Amino acid sequence: MSDAIFPACHVQLPPYTEGYRAAFYLAAEEFISQNLPKENYLFTWQIGPTVVMGRNQDAYSEIDRDFCINEKIDIIRRKSGGGCIYADYGNIMISLITGGGSVESLFSEYALYISKLLNLLGADVEVTGRNDIIIKEKGKVCGNAFYHLPDRNIIHGTMLYDTNIQLMNKALTPEKAKLHSKKVKSVGSRVGFLKEVLHEGIGTKEIREYIIKGLTNRTICLTDEQVKQIKEIEKNYYKNDYLWGEKSIPTQLVTCTNRIEKCGNITLKFNISEKRIISADLSGDYFETGDSRQAFENAFKNQSFDKIVLKKIASKQNLHTNIRGLSLNDLQNILNQIP
Repeated sequence: MSDAIFPACHVQLPPYTEGYRAAFYLAAEEFISQNLPKENYLFTWQIGPTVVMGRNQDAYSEIDRDFCINEKIDIIRRKSGGGCIYADYGNIMISLITGGGSVESLFSEYALYISKLLNLLGADVEVTGRNDIIIKEKGKVCGNAFYHLPDRNIIHGTMLYDTNIQLMNKALTPEKAKLHSKKVKSVGSRVGFLKEVLHEGIGTKEIREYIIKGLTNRTICLTDEQVKQIKEIEKNYYKNDYLWGEKSIPTQLVTCTNRIEKCGNITLKFNISEKRIISADLSGDYFETGDSRQAFENAFKNQSFDKIVLKKIASKQNLHTNIRGLSLNDLQNILNQIP
């Protein structure tokens, strides 16, 4: 297989799956990565109103759960890092499954290809920040995330053609520090719309066609039997402990948090008993290069709650290497918040 990720193989899902819930398509990514030959695969999809949380985010602080339920907005958690998004039929979702390789280079190449394609369609865009593609002087139109599996990488992204800004602003409740870092007052104020800048006559249908034409050179069709297998994987996304997390309810005694440039929000929560750590939880909108939450839990659990001790552990076990863009100094500065 070539080192280049494009042209990829287009995965055609049966027509009756169009409009399925987001969890189905995330499960399809897993199925493809686990069951199809080791090639690069791409497919696009669209969904009804949905909030998609990053793997490590605290559901109770990132979204207005009651509002979403009342407005029939689907709530799901993906297995990649990054921040919470709102999506509806005005968004185009892209899934890319690749073979092994450097996550950094794959992620950069993917964003570059998408930005070039949008430029060809009339949008003056550029790649910026950790994972964003923006319309110059307007706002973000594409957000991208990834996670790593043994010998496989999964990248997925969104293209914002149009959306219901009112629902977006009410459904998402990000930390004020994140909005402040972007110099905006709300989620909706930092987005742009492709419908305003693309060549005349290009809608979501045409964009999806251009993506397949421009980034793939062959097609495979999934069978009804394979769809059934994907539906089995999908069930895991609806389990309460995965979606909401037993540790999402804030019962910690000590919280250390910071927003780090080109990394994201990092929050450490410690449950303490008699100066010893009973549990340690890591959350944020960062991207992972390893299983960061498990690594932090294993490293800090049952340790003395002393910042000098914890800083030594963080250094010895290289905990910062599990998070993209996080340095040891950044992590130790967070731990310095411990009284």
